[in-house]
Amino acid sequence: MKKIIIMFIVTVMLITLFGCGNSQTPAPEPSKVSQEPSESSPKVKILKAGIGLNDKHPQHIALLKFKEIVEEKTNGAIVIQTYHSGSLGDDRQMIQDLQLGSLDITIPATAPLANFAPEFNILNFPFLFQNDKVADKVLDGQIGEEMLKKLPAAELVGLSYWEEGFYNISNNVRPINSAGDLKGIKIRTMENQILLDVFKALGANPTPMAFGEVFTALQQGVVDAQTNPLSQIYEAKFHEVQKYISKTNDLYGVWVFLMSKATYDGLTPEQQEIVKEASIVARDYERKLTRDSENEYKEKLIAEGVQYNDVAPEALTEMQAIIQPVLDKYAAELEPDFVKRFFKAVKEAQ
Repeated sequence: MKKIIIMFIVTVMLITLFGCGNSQTPAPEPSKVSQEPSESSPKVKILKAGIGLNDKHPQHIALLKFKEIVEEKTNGAIVIQTYHSGSLGDDRQMIQDLQLGSLDITIPATAPLANFAPEFNILNFPFLFQNDKVADKVLDGQIGEEMLKKLPAAELVGLSYWEEGFYNISNNVRPINSAGDLKGIKIRTMENQILLDVFKALGANPTPMAFGEVFTALQQGVVDAQTNPLSQIYEAKFHEVQKYISKTNDLYGVWVFLMSKATYDGLTPEQQEIVKEASIVARDYERKLTRDSENEYKEKLIAEGVQYNDVAPEALTEMQAIIQPVLDKYAAELEPDFVKRFFKAVKEAQ
């Protein structure tokens, strides 16, 4: 009887097993959500882009334009993640991160960039360009392209030049109407030796400092002054801790749209062309935003209590004469033929 019972149980188990194995019940379909592009998908490249300015600034607005173009042209194969307000570090740190491949895109000023590619120091010479039209012709021309070709040696790829704008000095001591008015004023500069030496020659006491530290330094009196385009003065709220702004146009600030060479080399030729063209379209958009908003920023600053003054042309000529020996010194450190061709391009663009 026990044997019969055991045989019966085994038979039932076999029937159940084979019945399940031959079941025609369809397997569940893969989740549609799992098929959407994601950071883990090998078909989608996630590129991180960091800048130091806030999300209201023309640079960030144009970066979003770049993001829009790239994602559309690549049909979502490349996704740009943007980070603003220095959340990923200052310009120097982000350039270093590009070299290491831990960041993909940044748009720094040429002052810190010159520490990685000395040729860019020439763009840190004050009173270099008469106006933005001259700057465009030089930067977008042959000599500007030649400078970008120096960057891969530093594990960087330069795609285009964006406009920071003409710098103006703000301070808490007095209006600047002549070179003599700068004497003794503690002024923040970017981390670049040329700019430090320029302001020393003008009688000021310059201190190099990252952009993100400037507001607190002005507020606490660590420095009396700084120089930046009006857009950055306003958006960084420097005017809330500064009494005077003087239109010196002492430096034409240039941003360089950079990619990590490792990132760029990892793109297909078609994708490389897309990011290059997108950076140029976004550049033109950014330049227009910056130039169109100049008077608007000036009016806002005056309305919020800043004392604004234009510096007379003869005073600016005096400043240029004072700092010329400094510029000659640093020009001599660059390749002579490059310097000659650069200034020839500037003259032809005027």
